[in-house]
Amino acid sequence: MKKILITLFKVYLVTWLIVLVWFLVRSFTEDITIKVSFQQFLELLTYKQFVVFIHVLFVIIYLVFISIRFLFRTYKKRGPILMIKRLVFIFIVPTLLLYYSGKFILEKNRIDTYKYSWNTAFENTTDLADTHYDIDDKHRGMSVFGWHRERDNDIDELIKNNIEWVAVIPFFNQKDEQTPTISSNITAGQWTRRDSTYLKTITRLHEKNLKVMLKPHLWVASGWRSDLKLDTDEEWSTWFNSYRNVMLHYAMMAEQTNVKLLCIGTELKTSIKKQPDKWIQLIHEIKQLYTGELTYAANWHDEYEFIEFWDLMDYIGIQAYFPLTEHINPSLDEIKLGWQTHKKSLKTFSETNKKPILFTEIGYRSDASATVKPWEWNSIDNLFLNKRSTKVQQQAYEAMFESLWHEPWFAGCYIWQWDTRTKEERAKENLDFSPRFKPAENIIAKWYGNHSSLH
Repeated sequence: MKKILITLFKVYLVTWLIVLVWFLVRSFTEDITIKVSFQQFLELLTYKQFVVFIHVLFVIIYLVFISIRFLFRTYKKRGPILMIKRLVFIFIVPTLLLYYSGKFILEKNRIDTYKYSWNTAFENTTDLADTHYDIDDKHRGMSVFGWHRERDNDIDELIKNNIEWVAVIPFFNQKDEQTPTISSNITAGQWTRRDSTYLKTITRLHEKNLKVMLKPHLWVASGWRSDLKLDTDEEWSTWFNSYRNVMLHYAMMAEQTNVKLLCIGTELKTSIKKQPDKWIQLIHEIKQLYTGELTYAANWHDEYEFIEFWDLMDYIGIQAYFPLTEHINPSLDEIKLGWQTHKKSLKTFSETNKKPILFTEIGYRSDASATVKPWEWNSIDNLFLNKRSTKVQQQAYEAMFESLWHEPWFAGCYIWQWDTRTKEERAKENLDFSPRFKPAENIIAKWYGNHSSLH
């Protein structure tokens, strides 16, 4: 028993050493100092997910170690023939069976027989974004990621698909739902190297006639930002002060870059219910710094109906992941039928508050169950259980546009999501939200380009 514990301890130390060496290597390969890399390591140690990852890695390394030791002892005591037999039947055969079984299921689920005839007539062939918004006030938006690269054709692809608005989304982090501060080194109005990416991106978008929604987004590493659970009024106040500092920083950025729309928050239900006065005060502070339009991105479920400051916003912003069907592989008519109840409620809410509704996010995975629970991300379970379907994704967008686009209370939408780093080969296999290189891309180009009559 003592030998086992000593071995465990040695492997445990080796695991941590491997992680430390990796962070050291990062300091040379990612143009950051050793000090910064070490600080990031210490910060990650406070995250439960990172600590769990380290211990999972430890278990894997330990299993590999005892397997090698077992084979080595077999070789010494019983010879190479028995060692090879044990290697084959105890390790290699089961591993190959698991690997190829999993690969077979995944590849089977990725098979998509849907044939779509791409229509390039919908596309914008100029090098500048259209100005349909100036005519009908509809946001033809897309949430776009991957701006750290400098490629002109990234923006050209957006223009080709008649996108006129781009959501630029700076992320800032928080450890978990119980943490009373946001992990941020932001000083309001002082631009960091990371900020320079967004400043440059906004300038490039404006040069191409694209409008921008700046949408700073809190990312909670463990839990969900909508369910912050702080114990005392003091903790709530501390949290809000840190959030306020970040938001004033981006309000200054929005003003400096002439951004037309600023989103002041995303799915922060518990804070808004707990601190309504602080939110109203923050909005007034933002308006002193920023002269453009404002919205807030409320969750579709149990939030947007209870916001008390819609009168101070230019748009009622909704993260519109409404469930539309109860079963997989629905028809276009079934999906459209699923919009009817939501459509009535949204129309009434818009008229009551005398504000147009803007979908600050809406998206559908390219799988057969995309309209059942649109808010779900692809997990390992989904990859093994769900089947790829670009047809369902395409029809989900078609149903949304047909149901809502011509409603006077509907101000448009921002599709989730477009990643400029996506490879076309990868898009032919994945089940994720991105419409890029999929039939949904062409449907978006059709409706954003006012070709809806060509259905």
